[in-house]
Amino acid sequence: MSLRTALLLWLLVLLLFAASLLVPAGDLVSLFHQDRGLAFALLRELRLPRALLALAYGAMLGASGAAIQALFANPLASPDLTGTTSGAALGAVLTAYIFGFSAPLALSIGAMGGALGALLLLLFLAGPAAETATLLLAGLAISALAGALTTLALALAPSPFAFYDAYEWLMGSLIDRSLSQALFAALPALAAILLLLRLRPALDSLTLGEEVAMSFGHDIRRLRLLVVCLTAAGVGACVAICGAIGFVGLVAPIFGRRLTGGHPGRALLPAALIGGALLLASDLVVRLAPLGRTLPIGVVTALLGAPFFLWLVVHMRWRMRR
Repeated sequence: MSLRTALLLWLLVLLLFAASLLVPAGDLVSLFHQDRGLAFALLRELRLPRALLALAYGAMLGASGAAIQALFANPLASPDLTGTTSGAALGAVLTAYIFGFSAPLALSIGAMGGALGALLLLLFLAGPAAETATLLLAGLAISALAGALTTLALALAPSPFAFYDAYEWLMGSLIDRSLSQALFAALPALAAILLLLRLRPALDSLTLGEEVAMSFGHDIRRLRLLVVCLTAAGVGACVAICGAIGFVGLVAPIFGRRLTGGHPGRALLPAALIGGALLLASDLVVRLAPLGRTLPIGVVTALLGAPFFLWLVVHMRWRMRR
């Protein structure tokens, strides 16, 4: 990735982050003239946590998607298509019935456990270098199983209020999150991204095959375990606070690889930046959509990502026929 492209990406992310804080600017400026303390409180308590969560969650999905795609040597692998997000949602819902949705530490532990279990199951079923069809079937099976168990947990909710809270949370939302909750998700996500970035040389070497990567001195089993654990920890922490948000982890790494000449390891940072930008932009759509009610951000990312995924499948099939 050239220096110019990197600077443009950083500038895009900063502009979207600033827009998330200030849009709609007219109302904020009017409030600033009337009550400066209230305007700063609005920025600090409502706008900043929401923008920070969008940036952290999107960056985590982008980086983890790039790492998983490199690990499986497959461009269709992503946290939601491999069952990671569904597993994290299941773990969080089961934990919430015991501790409630107001216990972020318990929710994070439950979500991380669910994400880790889903990834380990995928590694067992599909193998570390699975073909596209095998990976998709195994990932879809795990996602379907986790989704069914989550639905069962909802059906057996201890009260209608618990059912409503769980259902609303599963749709994915950045609304009404405090700054402490935002930091609770952002800090583990940032740590996971930084540690994943240290694995870039090993992930790049996997494109030449496991034997070649081992000849370079990389421990493939350790690498596999690190990617699985870091992805589960980062995604699980974000899912515990914001719910399940899909397709960002699929779309962002694909554009990241295009910017880095197809190198999966080098695509980690661009994918993180693009993922953060995508979720910030999706949150702006949620806030500006004239629907009279709040649209779940998971719906927006699905509406954007599902057509892209279908195009990607058709494009790969067309390339295989050539």
